Amino acid sequence: MPVDPQLRSLDIEIPTQPEVLVKLSLLMAEEDIDLQAVSSLVETDMALAAAVMKAVNSSLYGLRGRVQTVHQALTYLGMREVAAITFEMGLRAAFPPAAELEPIWSRAAKRGLLMGRMGQMLGVDPWAAHSAGLFEECGKAVLYRHAPGHYPAMLRAAGTDVELAQLESTAFGVSHDKLGAALCESWGLAPAAVSSVSHHVEIQRDLRMPDTMQRRGVGAISLVAWTLMNDPTQLDENIMFIAPQAQLDETLVLRAARKVEEQLQQAEAQGR
Repeated sequence: MPVDPQLRSLDIEIPTQPEVLVKLSLLMAEEDIDLQAVSSLVETDMALAAAVMKAVNSSLYGLRGRVQTVHQALTYLGMREVAAITFEMGLRAAFPPAAELEPIWSRAAKRGLLMGRMGQMLGVDPWAAHSAGLFEECGKAVLYRHAPGHYPAMLRAAGTDVELAQLESTAFGVSHDKLGAALCESWGLAPAAVSSVSHHVEIQRDLRMPDTMQRRGVGAISLVAWTLMNDPTQLDENIMFIAPQAQLDETLVLRAARKVEEQLQQAEAQGR
């Protein structure tokens, strides 16, 4: 999909999707996904496969035994989570290594997992939800690469993403949420993921989705994941606000949120 011409005029480069992720997207779109084809594809890129295996064996997933191959990872975790880890590693590889970006990637992994699992429990496209979680902050990496001398100070100065978006708009004429959505679109992510990434900052600010926003389930799950990661004491209240806007049952959303939170806590405990 093309990048918004207005963003092109700002001279901020949107990285192209790595070829292996293009091929993986095509495999994921098939009605009957071939596990062997997916594992073979990932393993053709040795650096990517190594990064995927390192992530799979991290404390985030809490597997009891060490996984040795991509195919084993698919067996233990399932197609969506391994594909999402591959996308996560491909996204990271599109940007230069930087200490300032590490917290962004760490949050992305956890948020993607939370959102994907909640999506699966709630009947909201889990692949779109997982990828939206992974890519939600990727616009920050785009701006970091664009202005490495200036942007880290901006990251440190902003207390919230709402404040950061205002600083970005003043300095660059665009904020990380809109840049992230442009990257999602250019990489061919689902429209629901693109929309969630585009609007996540204003949803966090207002607890309300824009009237024009469609495919609202992923956006609602995004706010729930953000609440779990930033202020879990507000979980019940935020769900009461956001779930009806996406025609989701508040009780089911709260139950899903508590369940995935428990899963991640157990995984982290096992992984220590």
